[in-house]
Amino acid sequence: MYKPVIGLEIHTQLKTSSKMFCSCVNDPETREPNIHVCPLCLGHPGTLPVINKKAVIMVLRAGMSLGCELREVSNFDRKNYFYPDLPKGYQISQDRRPLCFHGHLEIEGRKIRVNRIHLEEDTGRLVHDEKKGYSLVDFNRSGVPLMELVTEADIRSAKEARKFAEELRLIFLYLGVSDANMDKGQMRVEVNISMSHMEGRKGTRVEIKNLNSFRAVERATDYEIKRQGEALEKGEKVIQETRGWDENEEKTFPQREKELVHDYRYFPEPDLPPLYLNDPPFSKNHLEIGVELPQEKRERFRKDYGIEDEREMEVFINSEDLADYFEEIVSQIALKIKKEEWKDKLTKEEKEGVVRIVKSYLLTDLLGMLEGRSVKEVLIAPENFADFAWLIYKKEISSKIAKTLLREMLTNPKSPSEIVKEKELSQVSGEEELEKVVLEVIKENKKAANDYKNGKEEALKFLTGQAMAKTKGRANPEELSKIFKARLQ
Repeated sequence: MYKPVIGLEIHTQLKTSSKMFCSCVNDPETREPNIHVCPLCLGHPGTLPVINKKAVIMVLRAGMSLGCELREVSNFDRKNYFYPDLPKGYQISQDRRPLCFHGHLEIEGRKIRVNRIHLEEDTGRLVHDEKKGYSLVDFNRSGVPLMELVTEADIRSAKEARKFAEELRLIFLYLGVSDANMDKGQMRVEVNISMSHMEGRKGTRVEIKNLNSFRAVERATDYEIKRQGEALEKGEKVIQETRGWDENEEKTFPQREKELVHDYRYFPEPDLPPLYLNDPPFSKNHLEIGVELPQEKRERFRKDYGIEDEREMEVFINSEDLADYFEEIVSQIALKIKKEEWKDKLTKEEKEGVVRIVKSYLLTDLLGMLEGRSVKEVLIAPENFADFAWLIYKKEISSKIAKTLLREMLTNPKSPSEIVKEKELSQVSGEEELEKVVLEVIKENKKAANDYKNGKEEALKFLTGQAMAKTKGRANPEELSKIFKARLQ
């Protein structure tokens, strides 16, 4: 009988060197409280704000990436409310004329409309000491540039809300406008949820404040949909209010009644001039997105590298360093083909085979060996990784030896061929040598040999494994299997 109607408000701290309206340092890594402060961001009387031009440009670029219209004239307003971490008693924000409006972001084929993106200053930060029974205020964050994006109520599920927030964070990372680290409070999500009757009657909107992880966005939204739905089914009323999210209990809880726009008594900020966005450096002619956005990269990776697996794709999309490294290796493969370093001619299928090996070893073995370190710390030159993949493709080294070689290459800048020779990792080949190994294994494992003769296919895998152990992983398991079959038949 009811369906969820969901909208998001997403606050993101911008990656500027100074604060929004003063020259204090904007450094989210600062641990010591109240050292990046001045009379202006502490709200002292008589101080005058100055607009941070870089912050305005960052918001406009973010709006362009989401297909927003850019305001011709924008201005700042005072948003009045009283809270311990708001020293002036008001926040400089934007009400009637935000910088960007009417954009959208596509999530799994559905367009989620963006109502507006505006720019404001962040508040201070309260530090609570429950044991001692008091709270302290840290004003280092006070005045930091804060971009707020508000969607239309187009979202229909908790999963979709999470996907929207995740994709938006990626866009901000690609643009370089924010690190958007939710653990550090650089990106905070607020969810507005109501349950509308299937016949069209609108529900009462409830806001969940300050969600600081994507998991919390999904879980809190799911919980609130269920809570409101059950209340309505019982004939109870849903109260318009602001709720928090208890991570331990995994449920929302009431905080206060929801403020309405008129409660803030917005009025134009008298100390700041209007922004004329048709003039340089804010005009569209002077602005450009300047980077490939996540969705554009997905489409290109599908087309150029044949990556269809969604999980593989998202590993590359979520790590620009890894994606860049992968593309550098593929470029080296193309260069080696052009120079005919590997053989006279390389077919399209052979090239694709080498690229598949690169992708496989990057996404599984290399990432596992890095143990959380950045791929930038890897000593393996792209041309060496290309040669490494070629050795595997030509079956000059086994998969077991490939792992050993790759680990060695992490700290050894030599070419893979040099390391193979130096460490005696070359594959045991030649029918005569492999025959000798096979005969030894059959002699030592007569029961398994007889089992295979009697139709037990698993016995062949055991025998091949024993032969691989004898060669310390340096033989080709497929070649060994063929020889075992021939001998045992």
